[in-house]
This record gives sequence, structure tokens and C-alpha cells, in this order.
Amino acid sequence: MNRPLCLIVNPAAGNGRARSHLPHARAVLEGSGADHRVVESASLAHAKDLATTAADRGDIVVAVGGDGMAGALAGVAAGAGAPYGLIPAGRGNDLAGVLGIPADPAAAARTLVSGQLRQVDLIGVSAPGHAEQVVAGSVYAGLPALAGEVANATRLLPGSMVYPVAALRVLARWRPARFTIQISRPESGAAETREFDGYAVVIANSPRFGAGMQIAPPALVDDGLLDLVLLRHASKVTFVRALLMVKDGRHVELPSVTLDRGAQVHMTMSRDLPAAADGEPLPCASPLPAGTALRIRALPAALNVLVPG
Repeated sequence: MNRPLCLIVNPAAGNGRARSHLPHARAVLEGSGADHRVVESASLAHAKDLATTAADRGDIVVAVGGDGMAGALAGVAAGAGAPYGLIPAGRGNDLAGVLGIPADPAAAARTLVSGQLRQVDLIGVSAPGHAEQVVAGSVYAGLPALAGEVANATRLLPGSMVYPVAALRVLARWRPARFTIQISRPESGAAETREFDGYAVVIANSPRFGAGMQIAPPALVDDGLLDLVLLRHASKVTFVRALLMVKDGRHVELPSVTLDRGAQVHMTMSRDLPAAADGEPLPCASPLPAGTALRIRALPAALNVLVPG
């Protein structure tokens, strides 16, 4: 695309991987004559401000970081109607992986230069008294959100290991919570309610989370729907089995795992527990008070993102 690129960098992503990726990406951009600038963010909120400025200037917004950065800036780009690009540099890089964007920074930069735009869905999430937040991959509550907090505080393990290890640490002290889920069906407009004791609810736009775990195998990023994964109460041994099987999506074969689908979801939990999205805590649900509804809705075709041609 013949528009300037604004590369917004999270310097902390991947334990400094974002900064080390920049020379390789910039060499490609400079070699192709692509007009670009690079700015570093001091926080996720600062990154959003930088993305807003870039979009207002007419730039293509490019996130250089992990999934939290990718989801946050995708929401800004979508809201401004700006094209969007990714140079994955985190520990998970799930959104980039689903979109086929290479992990190699030079190859990802070539996608910015010669890729094609693809329309994909996003997710809107809100709680009473809070503005809606737009995210990209998935919203999840219960044990996975607690595990995400542990994972984000862990610096020594690679992405493929840090999330399972964090989940096991949380599992040791986990006690079941009651989840109430109201799912709106797009074809009928009717709502159905699911209520169960269990470990978690994952509401997914993308099949992947947690550094490559195939948490929602049927999910598609451009079908206008949300895929739900309900992890019902079972023994902790069964949860460990699910954790071992989730890498390739076989956990959905377990009786304690239920899949569902809808355009909008309202969720409450029986005790104060966090919810998170794209590897980051949700400010409106950290934790979500018991009985408070979290609203999650699909935002069809919200984002135009550069992907390999």
C-alpha cells in the first residue's frame, strides 16, 4: 500500500525481542523505499495514543510486540478505519500465527510492503460503568486469566512453556466457580443460558491462545461469530489431561469440555475472579465482581489487516 507505516514498538515484548527485531525489519523497509517511522511506547495506554495519532495522520498502524499489543492496536486501527500490520515479537504471537504473518521480522516486514488487506473480526468487551474495549483473539475468565497473571510475571520461561506451567501453579489452589453464560444466536435472535460449575470460559474469535494452544479449534477470524469453550467441573487430573491435549485441540474430546457459538455473550461468575483478553488483564474485570455481567460481542469485518499475498 502506498501509505506511510508507523511502527509502534513495545520495548518489553518478548524480553526485549521487539527491539532486536527492528534492524531486520527496517532493512527490508528501507530497501524497498517504504516510508516509515518508528516510535516506542511506554505502556499499553501510551501505545494506543501513538496509534491514534498515526491513524489520524493517515499512516498504516503497525504493532511490534506481543498479543496484548496486537489486540490493543487492532482496536485503535479498526476504530479509526486505518489499515493495520503486525511484526510479531512477543512470547505467544497467536494472532500473527493465525493470520499467516511470519515470525521472522524481515519476512513480516515484506508483508507490510507487498501483502494484501484482509478483513477480519474483532471482539468488543465491556462491564457496567466501563467503556467497551476492543480486542482481537479471545476473552477468557477463571483459571486461564489467573494463569495469565502468573505467566506475565514470569520472565525465564519461553512462551510455549510459561502458560502451561502457570496454569499448573494456579490449579494447585483452584476451587470451582459457578459460571452463568447467556448466548445470543444470530440466526434467531434468541438467547440461551448455560450454567455450570467449572474452571473457565473462553470466548474466542481465533482458534489460538497461550502461545499456540488450539483452545477453540472451530473458530474463524472472519465468520462474524464467537466460539465458546466451557471447561466444566471435573477432577484436577482431568484438567491436567486437557492441558496436555490443548496444544493440538484434542481437549474438546473430553466430556468436561463443551463447545458453543454465538454473536454475543453475557457472563457472570459466582465469586470475584479476573477476566483477560489477548494475554492482558481486562481493566473492567480485574477482578470481575461476583454477579456482575461481562458483555462480549463479535465485531464482524472490523479490521483491515495486511497479510501475506
